[in-house]
Amino acid sequence: MAGPRKRSALIARLVSDQPGGSQAAILDELRRCLLDGDVPPGTEIPLDAVAQVFGVSRIPVREALKTLIGEGLVEHQPNLGYQVARLTLHELHELYVVREVLEVAALTAAVAAAGEQDDQEATATHEALGQAIAAHDVRGYHRNSRRFHLALVRPCGMHRLLAMLESAWNTTEPVQPMAHVSDGAKAEMHRDHEEMLSAFLARDVDRLVTAARAHHDRLRASLAALPRDTGLFVDSE
Repeated sequence: MAGPRKRSALIARLVSDQPGGSQAAILDELRRCLLDGDVPPGTEIPLDAVAQVFGVSRIPVREALKTLIGEGLVEHQPNLGYQVARLTLHELHELYVVREVLEVAALTAAVAAAGEQDDQEATATHEALGQAIAAHDVRGYHRNSRRFHLALVRPCGMHRLLAMLESAWNTTEPVQPMAHVSDGAKAEMHRDHEEMLSAFLARDVDRLVTAARAHHDRLRASLAALPRDTGLFVDSE
């Protein structure tokens, strides 16, 4: 006889302040949990248990999950239900290529539009990233790395481009790629970030683009360190 079903890692991390939350609130909370990285790819998303957490019927939960399917964060299989989406390694590499193309386009426009407040935000996030490295804070490193990149591109004001970049970035977040990068590789990437920040502050677009491309080359190379035997990825063989 089969033993008791293991509780989904997602349920322990969902937070609902009041029962009967709106579909938008359910969507936001589900997305937050998936992007935080505590719920790895392949994790089951039990519809009834999620509905119970929020004190709602299945309907708003199902609609929220449909949105997350469209965002590439959730997948649904008949008879198997919902789970956090998994990628093949090839798809992960492809998303990093997409991120580079979009980020370089945004950086090119951001340099001309950036002001003092943008400089302060980029500098602050870079310092936070350095602190995370010094403290061996893997989660903080992952979070602040994203904050740093977004601080550099946000001044471009190209909202559709930024939305596409955010979407591509979100799809890779459940994997938490930077959590598997060695301390030495993090130090090299932080030097890349320092060069990118320096070029950004100097408003040197050519230097910034060159540094960003070199950084993305290093990012893609770091994917070789990702574990293959943890169930994070779909077997593409």
